Amino acid sequence: MPPRAGTLAPLARPVFRMLWLASVTANVCMWMNDVAAAWMMTELAPNPVWVALVQTAATLPVFLLGLPSGAMADIVDRRHWFMFTQLWVAATAVLLSVLAFSGALNAPLLLLLVFANGVGLAMRWPVFAAIVPELVPRHELTSAMALNAIAMNASRIAGPILAGAILTGLGPAWVFGLNALLSLGAAGIIWRWRNTPRASALPGERFVGAMRVGVQYVRQSPGMRVILLRIFVFFLHSTALLALMPLVAQQLSHGGAAIFTLLLSCMGAGAVATALMLPRIRERFTRDDLVLYGTLMHAAGTLVVALSPSLWLSAPAMALAGAGWISVANSLTLSAQLALPDWVRARGMAIYQTALMAGSAGGAALWGQVASLSSLQASLLASAASGLVMLVLMRRQQVERLGGDHDLTPQRDVLPSPTTVLDIDPHAGPVMVTVDYDIDPADAEAFADLMRESRRSRLQQGALSWGLLRDHANPRHWMEYYVDESWVEHLRRFDRITAVEVALRDRRLAFHRGEGPPKVSRFIGQSIER
Repeated sequence: MPPRAGTLAPLARPVFRMLWLASVTANVCMWMNDVAAAWMMTELAPNPVWVALVQTAATLPVFLLGLPSGAMADIVDRRHWFMFTQLWVAATAVLLSVLAFSGALNAPLLLLLVFANGVGLAMRWPVFAAIVPELVPRHELTSAMALNAIAMNASRIAGPILAGAILTGLGPAWVFGLNALLSLGAAGIIWRWRNTPRASALPGERFVGAMRVGVQYVRQSPGMRVILLRIFVFFLHSTALLALMPLVAQQLSHGGAAIFTLLLSCMGAGAVATALMLPRIRERFTRDDLVLYGTLMHAAGTLVVALSPSLWLSAPAMALAGAGWISVANSLTLSAQLALPDWVRARGMAIYQTALMAGSAGGAALWGQVASLSSLQASLLASAASGLVMLVLMRRQQVERLGGDHDLTPQRDVLPSPTTVLDIDPHAGPVMVTVDYDIDPADAEAFADLMRESRRSRLQQGALSWGLLRDHANPRHWMEYYVDESWVEHLRRFDRITAVEVALRDRRLAFHRGEGPPKVSRFIGQSIER
């Protein structure tokens, strides 16, 4: 086994270091924009619903556009897509700055531009998530994820501090202006990256088909389904603290932009300190343990902030909430990365981010409405209490027990692509594949159990349908069939093979009692219209 990588080990790799710095810069811009927008909304429309809607507008685009963006990141050159997304964010920041300086911003227009900025983030996040495993070896992936968490939470400190200082001295328009300059700087860093395009003799995937396969892979992955449920529920409840923080700051003694900035910085500091210790913490606790303890820590921090009359109690409670937040988010993000092969990673991580942001956007709107109908304190207490109730209800939905860490190393050279005597149009289809097995009747039950895994594997790789048949006249004869959309989609299977599929194939062959390997037949749909 490779040695345990220290938290900072991936930074020794120049490409990772360069893109990590771009990520830090981009995250600083994100937090500066969110802080300035939230604070400006308290001046334009000081109502809990409007203030909470800033968080909804920032996160909703990921829910709407995460999967299309993930599909694009899997089927186009990732460097070009990464560059485009950053330029989008920079352009939005320039427009927001110009309107703020001219005094033309109002509450609806501010929400619209926050939403537009969120569109850029929705397009950018999946491609960066997919790039990271390409830049570091598997044994450094935990450290790379921790560094990404540090980038996010260091920016949670630096962004609000910068924004708070500028808000206090100059106003929100200057925050938006600096955000535009930093966004352009991050685009320049990405432009310097020279990646190696993924080689394939097959034509690129079609956009809609790529999205279908991405959704289908996640649907057929028990581990990913659990991860999506856990991240959605956690953010549905935990986002209350962040979305209502401007109002919390205003209610504290001498509340203002400086107090708002300090509370966010304390949350970021707690997250960064925990992220630095995560590789060592993981030696003692499983990812499921960290999800449990992290949820409890965040709930405890929220309860203290809700009941605290003093900044001296609220600040350390925010640090505790930040430590819990990063424990849960990092553990579930790492689990998602390990559950996805490279060919579908951007789409899978986009779906993961969609679930995260759906919880965040829905939670911001929900708890903002609760605060409007009752009180700020009641909303925070209810979010913490209901989060703990959901933790109990989902105690059996454990990531490592249900998902596991499978070997998804590509094995493209194990199985040769099929040969044909026909001149086949790549997009001809559908394609039906049949596999004939000779199975000892004594092994029938065990073989049927194994074929349940085979079904999931075939569907994960994009099959439209799958079935298993048994010959009524010859109980030893079993036939597996599956249908692919087209000939080229069938050929993609041979590019998508991982060590898991190879091991599953070997287990199927172990049941086969015929003299040769199972007979494989491929049939291509033919049109009979005149």
